[in-house]
Amino acid sequence: MPLEKPAHIARELASHGYTADREAITLLARAGDTAGSLALAVEATPDGALKLTKEDVREALETRPEGRRDPISEAEPPSADTETPPREESATTAAGGDRGGKPDEGDGQDPLVSTGTGGDRTEDGNGGSPLETEGSSGITAGSETGSEAPNGIGQTAETAGAGTGVTDEEATRTADPSLRSLEVENDMTGYSTGTGEYGDFVSTFRDRYERLAGTLRGRVNHRNATALEASPGGGDAGMVGMISDIRSTASGHWLVELEDTTGTFPCLVMKDKEIAGLVEELLYDEVIGVEGTLSDDGGILFVDDLYFPDVPRTYEPSTADRHVQAALISDIHVGSQEFVADAWSEFASWLHTPEAADIEYLLIAGDMVEGVGVYPDQDEELDVVDIFEQYRTFSEHLKEVPGDIEIVMIPGNHDAVRLAEPQPGFDEELRGIMTAHDARIASNPALVTVEGVSVLMYHGVSLDEVIAELPEEKANYDEPHRAMYQLLKKRHVAPQFGDHTRLAPEAKDYLVIGEVPDVFHTGHVHKLGWGKYRNVLSVNSGCWQAQTAFQKSVNIDPDVGYAPILDLDTLEMTVRKFT
Repeated sequence: MPLEKPAHIARELASHGYTADREAITLLARAGDTAGSLALAVEATPDGALKLTKEDVREALETRPEGRRDPISEAEPPSADTETPPREESATTAAGGDRGGKPDEGDGQDPLVSTGTGGDRTEDGNGGSPLETEGSSGITAGSETGSEAPNGIGQTAETAGAGTGVTDEEATRTADPSLRSLEVENDMTGYSTGTGEYGDFVSTFRDRYERLAGTLRGRVNHRNATALEASPGGGDAGMVGMISDIRSTASGHWLVELEDTTGTFPCLVMKDKEIAGLVEELLYDEVIGVEGTLSDDGGILFVDDLYFPDVPRTYEPSTADRHVQAALISDIHVGSQEFVADAWSEFASWLHTPEAADIEYLLIAGDMVEGVGVYPDQDEELDVVDIFEQYRTFSEHLKEVPGDIEIVMIPGNHDAVRLAEPQPGFDEELRGIMTAHDARIASNPALVTVEGVSVLMYHGVSLDEVIAELPEEKANYDEPHRAMYQLLKKRHVAPQFGDHTRLAPEAKDYLVIGEVPDVFHTGHVHKLGWGKYRNVLSVNSGCWQAQTAFQKSVNIDPDVGYAPILDLDTLEMTVRKFT
């Protein structure tokens, strides 16, 4: 394997216990005798230091002695009077594809680029039109346009350009690591209190109700279930409650039973009401508010308006105060026979180039490895059958990423943590294996604030449930961001209990979206899609695993090898393809 690729240099250094700044890797890649230069730089690194800096490399190359042997490879370097021109990698061109991420057939035409254009949609029960872009639906790679997409969200670009033949000025990072800011909130790792007892579930749902009801009581003239039952009937009334039942009547109307801390009360949505279509969006256990008129006998509430906790219409996201970028990826699935290692190496190599110099953060939303026993006959599709070896292999691949990039990881349903959500971060044994970059490991979900921009990271298992329950135009696999909009509207990442998504009872419901995020980042469904809902950028980042036999059997056509790159100072996004 040639060392000239930055990712290969990083991996070689990592195998001997070293990391390196991006500029140091670039200088080594430009050297004529890369292996010899790497060896000299390692030898010149101060005792006790574990990271090579650009100064270490420059000093080693400027004082290159004759006849030194390579302490890593034992290779004999060329004589000092031999001039070797710098190597340059050839430009890598991204393959085009269709909505499902299939390769372009090479018809000579520029592949279609889906840029997330579209207008506003009326999608709520509050009598208005939330700002919601149409988003993307499994984009294909195209040539970089150098301009923002029509809706100001994203654009697509081809894979990394012309290798590592750059000047020292180009290779120098302008960002000061001391300017970085990264905080993790809502991390329940180490704070799990649930035992599975009935009382734990009561605590979880009570916490959910109280927190979400607080966002609705300012809009609804709330009376609790007991007060409504005691009412003589007639007149206006409102209630905030958790949905305990939804059923249609013989006449085609909808009966929704709402529950609060005092009891339950029936609410009737007439089929000819404008809000009747919103009933299709409702899920069990979510918290909503209703207003209407009590029947004459006070036994039922006829609903005129229905409210979700939702994102405020006036919400304005925060941005970084300097130009800095974050790469958003998920579902790497190391250990699977279908893990696209070449695409990963291309991505990691590109991160070492000047073009990617502004990327200082890498946020990974779950499924680092393929896991064991996740679905029927999975063992037949494994390249690495031992779960711990899968994580060791993942850690080796992670070492290809530049050592100065801050990494945040949360687990997914294929990872070796409990399946029930919220999922705590990896245990100490797995953390001891995944030591590359000293990554920040948090629970699923977690709220990560990067340079002042809050990113809600959630793996996304509940997206399966939302897509299964809601009409296709409101939630589907080709447009995963639409299902994400529903979770934002409900202000909960997994509202429905007891079906597809396993939920663990805790004293606090960590799945509530308490603070509105600036960015919502998920994975799980292996589809690429993004858009904005009321100024919240929602991104599902695809995967790094080609279609498995199991996925083919359930008609999953994954979007493979994409890396959404987010400008934290503008919240504009570029999507790059590496397959």
